[in-house]
Amino acid sequence: MNNHFLKPLLATALAGISGGNPHLMVLVLYLVTVLFTEMITNNAAAVLMFPVALGLAASMGISVVPFAVTIMMAASASFATPVGYQTNLMVMGPGGYKFRDYLTLGLPLTVITCLLSTLLIPLIWKM
Repeated sequence: MNNHFLKPLLATALAGISGGNPHLMVLVLYLVTVLFTEMITNNAAAVLMFPVALGLAASMGISVVPFAVTIMMAASASFATPVGYQTNLMVMGPGGYKFRDYLTLGLPLTVITCLLSTLLIPLIWKM
């Protein structure tokens, strides 16, 4: 599949899921970005999602800044797995951590970060 085709397709799918509601779009964008961040590196997730955010903002005629901040927060919130950020992997072995330890402590932290981010981003950076 052509990479130029994937990004507009993803932006269209996210816009459809959120029903065109910018606040819900921030939540959906956050969730997809954090999901990618847990599977690939945070930098790769941000690079993958930024063109999608540009497409979403352009299609709605609103500022891309809240979406960019959403991606920055979600890509940095890699708490639920040791894969998303190199420091998580670095401390896993010496600390004796297991994959489930990241899920047990990291998933609630990820949820809290998601809730706070999706509530505050639209208030601080106007859409």
